[in-house]
Formats: sequence, structure tokens, C-alpha cells
Amino acid sequence: MRQIIDPQLKFGEQDISRIVLDARSRDDIPRILRALQYIYVTPAVRQQVLAILAEVLPRSADGQSTVNPETGRPGMAQWKILVLGVLRLGLNADYDRIQELANQHATIRQMLGHGGWADDTRYSLQTLKDNLRLFTPELLDRINRVVVAAGHALAGWPRVITHPRLPQIRTCPIRASGSSA
Repeated sequence: MRQIIDPQLKFGEQDISRIVLDARSRDDIPRILRALQYIYVTPAVRQQVLAILAEVLPRSADGQSTVNPETGRPGMAQWKILVLGVLRLGLNADYDRIQELANQHATIRQMLGHGGWADDTRYSLQTLKDNLRLFTPELLDRINRVVVAAGHALAGWPRVITHPRLPQIRTCPIRASGSSA
């Protein structure tokens, strides 16, 4: 059965909510990981994102239908597809860079649910290609809409703008330059 997130922590594995990210880093990876951590620790947002991720299933061998998530081999957990897919699209990285990050970057490995010294899990290039092709820019856009709406609600921005080609979007009030809040 394909899981979205494995609920059982393994020995040496750290809960995603407890991962310490460098708040002073100006690099883009900690910023992306902080957003993923926010998704994970906010139940309402996590449920909406996981509902979108539940739709992501690989094609069956015949190529005509999707696999049954209740049977067959487990495959890559969809949380891992989310983390690596967001990194790939957010960094505009190729699969080789994502493979290097997934196998060597300690904080990304924690976000993927890997423990420290006892976990030697490695991602092959073909595994990443097969799974991350499921995470399309359209899927990321749907997830972004959920996260942006949650961020705007958190900031208390109730203004809603409608556009004929887009769903309702909450926006922040425009402040005049030089004004303080």
C-alpha cells in the first residue's frame, strides 16, 4: 500500500516538526524546507495538501490506468515525492542535483524521514525520475494555492480578488511606501 506519510518514526528519525532550520540562511533550500515544515505542522493545511497528493498515482504497466494504492508494492511515500518535487521545481534543478541533495544533504534527509547514523537509504536516479515525474507544475500550483491561502489567513488578510481564469485569491492590502505598520 502506498503511504502518504509513514506515521511511525523509526529509530534515529526526527519528527519533521522538530527539525531545526537555519533562520538566518539566505539560501533557498532552508526557505523551501521551512514552507514544507509549515505544511506538515499545520493540520488543516496538511490535510488539504495530502488530499491533493492522494490523487498522484503512477500509471500501471499497461499505461492505460493508474495503480491501485491499496495493493502492490509500496513505492515512494507521497510526502517524499512532495519534498523532492517541491525542491526540484523550486530550485529549477535537474534530477542529478536532486539525487545529490536527497542522498547527501542532512536537513533534506531529515525532512524525507531518514535518521542519522543508522539510515543508509539512497535514491537512485531512475527512482527519482519515475516518482518525481508525477509531481507536475500544475500539481505544485494547486498546492501553492492552498499554502498561500493559509498564509494570508494567518496574516489576517481578508481581501479576496476574483479572476475569471483563477479561483479566489486572498491578497494583502497595498501599503504606501514609507508607511509603517
